[in-house]
Amino acid sequence: MTMPETIFMTHGMWGGGWYWGKFKAFFEARGYRCVVPTLRYHDVDPAAAPDPRLGTTSLLDYARDLEEEIASLGANPVLMGHSMGALLSAMLASRGIGKALVQLNPGPPRGVFALRPSVLRAFRSALTTWGFWRRPFRQTFAEATYSMLHLLTAEEQREAYARFVYESGRAASEVGFWPFDRGRASEVREERIGCPVLVVAGADDRITPVAVTRKIAARYGSRAAYREFSDHAHWTVGEPGWESVATYIAEWLSKALGLG
Repeated sequence: MTMPETIFMTHGMWGGGWYWGKFKAFFEARGYRCVVPTLRYHDVDPAAAPDPRLGTTSLLDYARDLEEEIASLGANPVLMGHSMGALLSAMLASRGIGKALVQLNPGPPRGVFALRPSVLRAFRSALTTWGFWRRPFRQTFAEATYSMLHLLTAEEQREAYARFVYESGRAASEVGFWPFDRGRASEVREERIGCPVLVVAGADDRITPVAVTRKIAARYGSRAAYREFSDHAHWTVGEPGWESVATYIAEWLSKALGLG
């Protein structure tokens, strides 16, 4: 009996495995085995105080945890990530992990400047707090609805935000202020990624502006496929019409993995 292909779905900032719910059901219905990890210190009650260790957790800590979890799967998975999770997935792929890499609205790697006005607005409450780079932080509701959830209904916005947890100030700084990071935590060596790559963007994305995503895709050259959805923003995993994004990815994966 042939084992199903495994998709390892990594969430982004403030999230958890929960927000892959729609995608997980979609791909499982198509015969995939889906694994949805939750990053270190994120599997907590959103109403509770964050673990103080979260503030100084590095992208490299997250990546190490994910690599260990993948090693226990017994399969080389498809790496699928959203936002910061897409950056983490690319970091893992550059280590030789994964048979395909799918990046949805990816966080920028070292070398790509992403601090556009809309991004600064999305992180305003953190950026105006001294020492945010070593503290847990969370977007305000207004920041989240402006930057990521603006295509959802008001009720959906409240439901999603109610599940948001705190994020690592260090990890965020390693992404946004990479020139100051001597550890080069957000570095991705694209030339070391040998598997097929798909980069997905939302034209109305405010926290990973589409101009930034185009630069990320360009770093792979002809080795990567790029798809931009004009009617989507950042929350491609759950916005109205998310099925069109998932369907496109499924069709690409079928070809990339030789399943079709």
